[in-house]
Amino acid sequence: MKKLGYLSMIAAASLAFQACGGSNDSKDTADSLNYAKDTTSNVMETGGIAVVEDDAKFATTAAVGGMAEVEFSQLALEKSSNARVKEFAQMMVNDHGKVNEELKTLAGVKNITLPIMLDNDHQRVKDDLQSLTGSDFDKKYVNEMVDGHKKTLDLLEKQAKDGVDSDLKAFASKTIPTVKAHLETIQKIKDGMK
Repeated sequence: MKKLGYLSMIAAASLAFQACGGSNDSKDTADSLNYAKDTTSNVMETGGIAVVEDDAKFATTAAVGGMAEVEFSQLALEKSSNARVKEFAQMMVNDHGKVNEELKTLAGVKNITLPIMLDNDHQRVKDDLQSLTGSDFDKKYVNEMVDGHKKTLDLLEKQAKDGVDSDLKAFASKTIPTVKAHLETIQKIKDGMK
């Protein structure tokens, strides 16, 4: 009976979100679904969520950011003619692909709903990247990678310090060195393009 009530709550939250003119933003939808989950009862019995709201928001934000890194980098592999940019893009596809899978597995254990596609902001950036060619593409891609890695590093450091769930804190701490290395690499590429 509790499970039926939980499912009804999820459906109602989803419909209310869409009915209120909400965007089709995958991250917002995931956050809404996570918010509607019961955090006070057993995950396996009721389908509740096993983390506090801020930890769930960390997971959705990290997931959409990781997804964007991979999708932008796949475009760079197709469109860039700069060998350093292509090498970096391949590293992003490989490294963020692995991290995204780790987060997906962890979210599954915690019953956190993750976004399944880019949010509106990241989709706009991807659309912009798709419209560019040559050095214009490379500059935009590199700038997005620098900005994205700075934001991701801040997000991970905050979670590692302030997060409640020990598994998500450990995930953040473990991922920080990789993101720092990526940021240093892409910053050097950006500096070399000036």
